[in-house]
Amino acid sequence: MQFSKKMIDSGKHALSLVGVLWVVHLFQFLTGIDLGYLGIFPREAWGLKGIIAAPLVHADWHHLFSNTIPLLILTTTIFLFYNRVALRSFLMIYFLTGITVWIFARDVFHIGASGVVYGLVSFIFWNGIFRRSLQAIVLALIITFLYSGYFAGILPNQEGISWESHLLGGLVGIFVAYYFKEEIELEEKTQLASWERESHQEAAYFLDRDVFDKTIEERRREEEQKKYPDWYSSSTYDDW
Repeated sequence: MQFSKKMIDSGKHALSLVGVLWVVHLFQFLTGIDLGYLGIFPREAWGLKGIIAAPLVHADWHHLFSNTIPLLILTTTIFLFYNRVALRSFLMIYFLTGITVWIFARDVFHIGASGVVYGLVSFIFWNGIFRRSLQAIVLALIITFLYSGYFAGILPNQEGISWESHLLGGLVGIFVAYYFKEEIELEEKTQLASWERESHQEAAYFLDRDVFDKTIEERRREEEQKKYPDWYSSSTYDDW
C-alpha cells in the first residue's frame, strides 16, 4: 500500500472520531442541553456510563478545540505507523483510561477526551523506548518536541482540570505500548547495515584454516598435484 493511501485512510479514522465529538458538542450548543452528567463519576454505579460517553462530551468550544487538533494528529499517527495494533491500542487506551478514572479519581464529573490524548501521547513516546526501531524512536522524539508541555497537565490540584484523567491516561499509554511491543510493523523490521552484514559473513583468512592440521607429506602431495594434474588424474600410487 502506498504511503499516500495509508495517510488518507489513517486520516479518515481520525476525522471520524473528531466528527463525533463535534456533533455531540453542536447538539449541546444548539439545544442548550448540558451533557456533563454523562461524564465519569468515580465509584458510583451510575457514573460507569461515563467510561463510554465522557470523552465525547466537552465543557465549551475552547475545551473541544484544545482536544481536536491533538486527536487528529495522534490518531492519524498511530493508524499510519502502528496500523497492526492501532485499533486495539486506541480502544484499550479509551476504555482503560475511563475505568481507572472511575476507580481512582476525585468525586466529581470528569468529561473530555484529554485523558485519551494523554494516553496516545504516552503510547507513541513509550513505543520508542520499548520497540527501539528507528521509526519508533523518531516518532517518540517528534512527540516529545510537540507535546512536552503536556507534562504539566498531570500535576495535581489544578482547578477545573481533570488532572487524574491526564495522569491515568498517560500510565495506560505506557501499559498499552508495553503490551503490544512485540507486534512490530513490517517497516520496523530492521535491515542489517553493510558493515553488519559483513560481520555475519565468514572472514577471509590469509592461510587455509586447516593448514596446520596437515602433515608435511600431505602438503607435499598437494603441491605435486598442482604441478602435475594430468599425471595424478590418470595414475594410482602408493605411499613412498
